[in-house]
Order: sequence, then structure tokens, then C-alpha cells
Amino acid sequence: MAIRNIRYEGDEILNKVCREVKENSPKLQQLIDDMFDTMYEANGVGLAAPQVGMLKRLVVIDTTGDNPIVLINPMIVETSGSQTGNEGCLSVPGKVGIVTRPDYVKVRALDRDFNEVEIEGTELLARAICHECDHLDGHLYVEKVEGKLMDESEAYEEEGN
Repeated sequence: MAIRNIRYEGDEILNKVCREVKENSPKLQQLIDDMFDTMYEANGVGLAAPQVGMLKRLVVIDTTGDNPIVLINPMIVETSGSQTGNEGCLSVPGKVGIVTRPDYVKVRALDRDFNEVEIEGTELLARAICHECDHLDGHLYVEKVEGKLMDESEAYEEEGN
């Protein structure tokens, strides 16, 4: 396993639509492992393949630290409710912005063994699923920010007031 370089805002790969993953392979399994290592090393809760330079429809998420989720070719099939809050991204380090997302999401995908799965999430997991799926279509959360993008420290000060 290895830590991969995270691509940052301005890197053109982050604005491209990713390709469907058509087959399981040792290289894909290595990429999944590397993505988890990279995400955990960077203290993230989600990471999409284009963030490490791979144009594949693949995301990894772990919002609790003990429930790693792999989504291959994810498709959001249902959403409801809304939540508004600070959101950040490993590809936009040190910045956060207020974003409104669904409070409930249902996603269909393949797991790391290429089995079909359906995962439901609320709150942070719903936000992470939407955020990471946006990456697969070439979108960053900064496109959805309400108001201005803030430094992390500035955002936390505002939360405390």
C-alpha cells in the first residue's frame, strides 16, 4: 500500500468526467487500498479516484473511522431532505464553504468484490456520498458554496459565535 499524491484545485483532471470501471483486477484492488491509505493519512472522510489522478468511477468513504465503504460506478438513486453546513475537500486544502446537500441519500454501486450494493446514508455520510460522486463528474464543492469560501480557522470561529 502507498500514499498517493492528491491533486489540487486547478489540476485539469479534477474537471473531467470519469470512466466506468468495467472489471475487477489486482491493480484496482491496489488503487482502492492506496486510496484508503491516502485518505486516512490526510485525515479525510472520502476520496475519489480523480483526486489521485485516476479517471475511474471509484470512491472510498469512511465517516466513522471503522466503516470503510468502497463505491465502484456509484449512482445516486434517491435523495430527500436537506442539510446546510461547512464542507471541505482534500483537493482544496485549508478551505471550507457552506453547502446545502440532501440529508438522506441512497446509492447503488459495486463493492470492492464487484458485488452490487445499495447503501443508504444520512447526515455526514449523505454529504460525503454526494461530494465524492460529484468528483466523478468533474465537479468540486466550491461550485456549490453559498457565500464565500473561507479559511478553515475562519469557519470554525464563525461556528463558535
